[in-house]
Amino acid sequence: MVKSIEYDVVVVGAGPAGSMTARYAALSGVRTLLIEKRQEIGSPVRCGEGLARHFVEDTKLPFDRKWVAQEVKGAKIFSPNGTELTIEEAHAGNEVGIVLERDAFDKAVAKEAARAGADILLKTTATAVLKEDGWIRGVRCKQLEDEFVVKAKCVVAADGYESQVGRWAGFRTLLKAGDVTGTLQYRLTNIGRGHDFPDYCEFWLGTCAPAGYIWVFPKDDVTANVGIGVSLDRLKHRHDIKGFLDRWLAQDPRMARAQPLDMVTGGVSTCAPISKTVGNGVALVGDAARMIDPITGGGIGNGMTAGMMLGQTLGRCLEKDDFSEAALQEYEKGWRAKLENGLYRNWLAKNKLVTLSDQEFDDIVKTLADVGVTKLSVRAILKVLKDTNPELVAKFAEFI
Repeated sequence: MVKSIEYDVVVVGAGPAGSMTARYAALSGVRTLLIEKRQEIGSPVRCGEGLARHFVEDTKLPFDRKWVAQEVKGAKIFSPNGTELTIEEAHAGNEVGIVLERDAFDKAVAKEAARAGADILLKTTATAVLKEDGWIRGVRCKQLEDEFVVKAKCVVAADGYESQVGRWAGFRTLLKAGDVTGTLQYRLTNIGRGHDFPDYCEFWLGTCAPAGYIWVFPKDDVTANVGIGVSLDRLKHRHDIKGFLDRWLAQDPRMARAQPLDMVTGGVSTCAPISKTVGNGVALVGDAARMIDPITGGGIGNGMTAGMMLGQTLGRCLEKDDFSEAALQEYEKGWRAKLENGLYRNWLAKNKLVTLSDQEFDDIVKTLADVGVTKLSVRAILKVLKDTNPELVAKFAEFI
């Protein structure tokens, strides 16, 4: 006989989106279980670790220096010929402001979920969803050698961009190769000075990273996450990603004596928002719901924001004892009103950006650097270019 336990809500995945959902659901009086397949929340780290500080404030996450590696002044954008554009932190986008210690950060968000009353199980993998009469009624789980069932009024899929839970529940989550970016990142130390390192996050554009970019996110005065994202449709072999990054490192004088402390590989979706994120007894959040910025590949802040919305909605669903697709529309409409327009616009822009030549990137960045742009957003940049060099934005006319 398989053991069965019951909760109001079970959240699958203890990243920032899942833990924030669990936190706000528990604060709303929802009996919440948060499960994580790994043995340690936040590890291994698989991202550049950048975050705009307003997400911390917006979601009322207690600030703690323990999960801050470096606070930066803003972002520097580099064209292929080295032309430099500097944008200050307040306007530099969702991945700039704080460079996190991501393992400590994820634990901190989960700790707030526990403090609010959520239960947490580690090394616990969801192996199937329970379906009944068009509803999702819970998940089958395995923890070490023990198998059991979690019955719940709502299952939250917060299990990343490859979300198995979403797929099992019937959501259309297939991705084209052009909407997946392969990534590789070193944590390098013994980095030399230059380009105002370590005061800015850096983004390097052009054929150094086909249909992607190289990033340098400082962790301290001599250490940084240095990584690359390349669209899968631009690769013959996945290991080509390492070659692109290694060649770039070889030509940057600051990296001449740099040494690796770790290396991680992975992937990220860079697609448009999916058409549906709720059903009867089920909701998707964070990367599982394709809330990742299609241009930058960053998703921490959006996942936190949507997780807060979903947790609050789940509280109202409990009050009505109604976790139907109709009742969960409050969350669906809420996150879309906040995030969808920007995500969709950036997906369309991404599809145009990947067609630009190195010369076009050089011209665009030089124009922006000469004129000055105060905000790192597609719309703000294109408006400046339209006024100063309109032929550069012919491909982007529909965005202005």
